[in-house]
Amino acid sequence: MANRFTGIPAVPLDGLTDWQSVLIGSMKENVELLTGLRGEADVISKAVTQGQVTLAQLGEQNMRQVTAQGTGFEVTSQGTLNPATNVPNLEDVIKLINDVQVLANDLAQTRAVINVLLKQLQGK
Repeated sequence: MANRFTGIPAVPLDGLTDWQSVLIGSMKENVELLTGLRGEADVISKAVTQGQVTLAQLGEQNMRQVTAQGTGFEVTSQGTLNPATNVPNLEDVIKLINDVQVLANDLAQTRAVINVLLKQLQGK
């Protein structure tokens, strides 16, 4: 992506005190580093500009609430230490599986967007 930075002219030294010359020279060098105009081979000091982050905001999350309700049936058996066992309703188990899949899809999409954003912020 192209940047809109122009070259920075040399600092005129006429009429400047030593500290002014050093200060302005340092500021010029920092601006050149941030804009990528300093000549660094790896451009590691270059700042990320708004135009380099091209991701759109994530849409609404698909999973709003769990549709499974935890319904089931109580099964009793005679002569055991735990005479009552709760067995989930098949329809409710299917809802839970679907809820988990929707949540997993949301997470996968979020991870993909974050990975692209990290690459853009790292300049890759």
